[in-house]
Amino acid sequence: MKKNEKMELKKLSAEELATRADALRRELFSVRLNAATKPVKDKMYFKKQRKDIARALTLLREKMIVS
Repeated sequence: MKKNEKMELKKLSAEELATRADALRRELFSVRLNAATKPVKDKMYFKKQRKDIARALTLLREKMIVS
């Protein structure tokens, strides 16, 4: 995730962050299903996706605490 993408995440509302985290989880799930049937080109993609999900959830938690 690039620096400007991280800044965009910070600007999102709590509802939008929850939606974003859910979308990232669904994408990771579908990629895992595809990986079970055919070889994966970028094995680091799984780790990157998990980190992106963690970033979104961390920012969501921060917003919930502040509110």
